[in-house]
Amino acid sequence: MKLVKILTMFFLTLAFVTTSCTKEEDKTQNINLNLDGLTNLGPDFVYEGWIIVDGTPMTTGTFTVDDNGALSKSVFSLDKTNLNKATKFVLTIEPKSDNDPKPSNTKYLVGVFNGNIANVNTSIVGDFSNATGNYILATPTNGASSNEKSGIWWVNPTGMTPVAGLNLPSLSNGWKYEGWVVIDGIPVSTGTFTNTSATDEAAPYSGSLPLPAPNGDNGFFPGEDFLKNAPSGLSFPLNIAGGTAVISIEPFPDNNSKPFKLKPLVGKIPSDAADHALYKMDNKSNFPKGTINR
Repeated sequence: MKLVKILTMFFLTLAFVTTSCTKEEDKTQNINLNLDGLTNLGPDFVYEGWIIVDGTPMTTGTFTVDDNGALSKSVFSLDKTNLNKATKFVLTIEPKSDNDPKPSNTKYLVGVFNGNIANVNTSIVGDFSNATGNYILATPTNGASSNEKSGIWWVNPTGMTPVAGLNLPSLSNGWKYEGWVVIDGIPVSTGTFTNTSATDEAAPYSGSLPLPAPNGDNGFFPGEDFLKNAPSGLSFPLNIAGGTAVISIEPFPDNNSKPFKLKPLVGKIPSDAADHALYKMDNKSNFPKGTINR
């Protein structure tokens, strides 16, 4: 009789546990991230997914990406009711140590759910399909006719007055533009900026002469003279003809010394480039994208 009671209790307990597990599983549902083109953010930042439910962002979890673009995690279990009510998916870049429960300003990919699928892209960063860029080689901080091929400036000086050489959309607070010249395989920053008709935010390599200020309080245009304080592997002044000019879109804040994945404008500097001649960049807005399945 005791054996019967023990077996009865065992099966009742097993049935209860099985039922409880089934009920818990019924409350959750997986979301699958199929994303291409993401880059390694380094040790200080992570990617974080969000679903938008009744206008409120709810985290789907964080993940990293290795140097080959592989996600550390691509399947996340979420509350089923919330996931089915979600209207949108957003991917952000977040500090690895982050106590803020809300999304950062650095929103990277976005897509609206159509049934159980959201096609995500970088439209939340901006539309770069019509982005254009022109630059000249010159060294305004070193005086006229001195190492003129050792500087690059995104300006068009061909008219009565100089105008911006870049046509780019405005960015949100979580992003900034950054200019680069790749010299002998080494990317060297010309500084970050948000205004294409203003002096950029850094001048570590420029000479001592002040830039002209055709734009009033905004000063000059983005660019840099490579005259001093050369990074390891390079010597300044340096003729940058034959290098590559790049405009990237950088997450802000950013602690990476290399260009980010988003490079809307790239231009090979001719090896026989003339100083003060206007050169064109190519539109390379082939950015990360993917699908989210629920």
